[in-house]
Amino acid sequence: MDEQARRPIVLRPGEGRSYQMGGMSAVFKADDSETKCRYSISEWWLEPHTAGPGAHAHPEDDVFYVIEGTMSFLVAGEWVACPKGSFVLVPAGATHDFENRGSERAGALNISVPGGFEQNMGMIVEWFSKRPPGRAGG
Repeated sequence: MDEQARRPIVLRPGEGRSYQMGGMSAVFKADDSETKCRYSISEWWLEPHTAGPGAHAHPEDDVFYVIEGTMSFLVAGEWVACPKGSFVLVPAGATHDFENRGSERAGALNISVPGGFEQNMGMIVEWFSKRPPGRAGG
């Protein structure tokens, strides 16, 4: 696909490809062919007191920007509370996690570089259907 074949994307709030995982959900805004697999952009939402995916690492850089509430992130072996407006960069291969320890819904915009992560979402949703996120720690 050449650059001229790519089209602008305009999505309204809540629009995109949605994935429900118990008290955690994701809405993918742009990925795969839309970005030529260079990056993927998604929102991750956690209901109050909801644990996230669990400590994990992957080959993509993860960038998070908190857009609502307070998300807690496991970075460099420590949990850090990050209110709305916080920025977190997790380099490729670094162990990390996120969860909502607060009493209000929390969300973060996520950019993964390079793209391709979204190809795992079917497997991730299936995994969480059998093991829904528990209550957040802390």
